[in-house]
Amino acid sequence: MGRVSRRAFAVAALSAFTMMPQASAATGRRGGAPDSEMRGVWIASVANRDWPSKPGLTASQQRAELLTHLDTAVRNRLNTVFFQVRPTADALWPSPYEPWSQYLTGTQGKDPGWDPLGTAVEEAHARGLQLHAWFNPYRIAAHADPARLAASHPARENPHWVVTYGGKLFYNPGLPEVRTFVEDAMLDAVAKYPVDGVHFDDYFYPYPVAGQSFDDDAAYAEHGGGFPDRAAWRRDNIDLLVRETADRIEEVRPSARFGISPFGVWRNAATDPLGSDTRAGVQTYDDLHADTRKWVREGWIDYIVPQLYWNIGFAAADYAKLVPWWAEVARGSSTQLYVGEALYKAGDPAQPAAWQETGELSRHLTLAGEYPQVRGHVFFAAKDVAANRIGAMARVVADHYGQPASPPR
Repeated sequence: MGRVSRRAFAVAALSAFTMMPQASAATGRRGGAPDSEMRGVWIASVANRDWPSKPGLTASQQRAELLTHLDTAVRNRLNTVFFQVRPTADALWPSPYEPWSQYLTGTQGKDPGWDPLGTAVEEAHARGLQLHAWFNPYRIAAHADPARLAASHPARENPHWVVTYGGKLFYNPGLPEVRTFVEDAMLDAVAKYPVDGVHFDDYFYPYPVAGQSFDDDAAYAEHGGGFPDRAAWRRDNIDLLVRETADRIEEVRPSARFGISPFGVWRNAATDPLGSDTRAGVQTYDDLHADTRKWVREGWIDYIVPQLYWNIGFAAADYAKLVPWWAEVARGSSTQLYVGEALYKAGDPAQPAAWQETGELSRHLTLAGEYPQVRGHVFFAAKDVAANRIGAMARVVADHYGQPASPPR
């Protein structure tokens, strides 16, 4: 694999680091100053979550909103934005593979009159921010009607690629031609723009829906031979996506880092002794068929950002138990560990009492700081950084971000 050759540096570096003081060991496989850390924010475009605030704004209004998010990141001494550019098998750049996103104009396939990704990269870099292009590989639509997609949408032209599940449309990860297509669609942006990273979120096979099954019978019958069961075949499909994407990034933009932000529980200890001391209702290995622990241990990705979206002391999935578990997974690997933080929960009256306390998130960073494997944090999401409900983000900045920091390399 091409990615392995790129990681040859890590093998030598990790050996060298064992001879250094502990403080230097945290500098990671790509080196960097000891005071470097990830201070990131996700900018979600799906369903107009963060940006643009609603579909149909003019190009100048969209651009102004985007620049405001970048300026807000700088003001909060963040250093990286994770910009969602392929939310639902569509594009926030002029793509030859997929239609323009409906979240721009309200109509899928309609040209918004400007290039959001190109602008975002240029303006982020002008502010000293890194930009990671965030892609969702397999989600097609949050509805189940292919007729609502743009007429030229690949999902309409290739209906056999599509699985309807839970009232939504998904590409079938079990088809090799689907995997090749989604890689082509994503890598188009990576080749065209000087992005600093390529980022996947937590959606691989879809989250379970009670009483429903993901209909990949035909694909399993054709491609599943040699696997002990369907679950193992599905995990291999996602492993292939990760490994192939890593190799292709190495080919088209070797300077770009590749990272993934999975749901925060790989497996519960009750399921697997290697798992975490949790009682989560979802386990990525079993339910999303994403062997996130393996990706870290094998060094297939440059960084991982587990979504540890629970408060300290939460019974089913305690932040204070998950951070050391992930730190141990990352220990000795070439994969850097950042922690995904649920800023959106701060001050939300629907959340537990801990999230009504201004200092909850600041305590997260203090706790994670006890583990040298944790190289920083990423906050979900941009509009919550701007809102700063109950002063939670301001508290993080005051307690932990007193000085600027460069992102890890």
